[in-house]
Amino acid sequence: MEKLKDYWIHMFESDQWNNDWWKRKKALLEERNASIVHIKGNGHLYRKIRYDQATHYNYHLHLSLLVKQQEQLYLEESVYPYTFQINQGEISDHRLIINKQPEIQQNISPDDIIGSDTSTRFSYDRHAAVQYAERWWNSYNPAYKKFEVDCTNYVSQCMFAGGAPMRGAPVRERGWWYGNGSWSFSWAVAHSLRWYLSGSTQGLRGEEVESAGDLLPGDIICYDFEGDGRWNHNTIVVAKDAYGMPLVNAHTDNSRNRYWSYEDSTAWTPEIKYKFFRIY
Repeated sequence: MEKLKDYWIHMFESDQWNNDWWKRKKALLEERNASIVHIKGNGHLYRKIRYDQATHYNYHLHLSLLVKQQEQLYLEESVYPYTFQINQGEISDHRLIINKQPEIQQNISPDDIIGSDTSTRFSYDRHAAVQYAERWWNSYNPAYKKFEVDCTNYVSQCMFAGGAPMRGAPVRERGWWYGNGSWSFSWAVAHSLRWYLSGSTQGLRGEEVESAGDLLPGDIICYDFEGDGRWNHNTIVVAKDAYGMPLVNAHTDNSRNRYWSYEDSTAWTPEIKYKFFRIY
């Protein structure tokens, strides 16, 4: 709608943002000696609800940022869920919708997830994993269930596309697998995949490395936003910036070529912890 379009044009032109995530994004770009060359935004209205004598609208803002860093140009894309009301013809209560992470379904330890006695070996095809990540970063493969919090399901699909072998079915607490209308906790729960990658000794394995700069496209980053031992989020590395640091794709708040540290995320806190896994 025109009013919403005018709202965003005014915000970008005046730079009068009250969104903490945008302030942190600009600060992060400055720290990386990067700048936004061009901004493009599109909105998709997906819900209209009438209650409390007001009409509430939910929409997705697809924001595309052309970023320049040294001589490198890349396109960062993110999809943000917003809500607003129309009162007397004017936009009000316009705010970002925060997607809450689900409770951990199972407190899984490495001993629980090692699982099968298979000795399957595989060669991880990083190019295929990244191709899949690019193909589905802002859509959903109908061959899989779509989860409300979809980050780990998406990352698991990417690794499977890279040739990672499933194992452990049908026990949900064991292995890493998807099929027959079910899946392991490690396939779809961020906390469980983090422990799987550090504990598995067969099939899909993760080798923890010291820093994000040690990662390659196709590798995985795990995030504990509050630093409390509950791992909330996973991303897949798809590229490197001009300084060799990872750019990642993710689901839930769908994003592409996002800087790995997530300092511009609404979920970020100063206590954030990371795990960096080389997949092999």
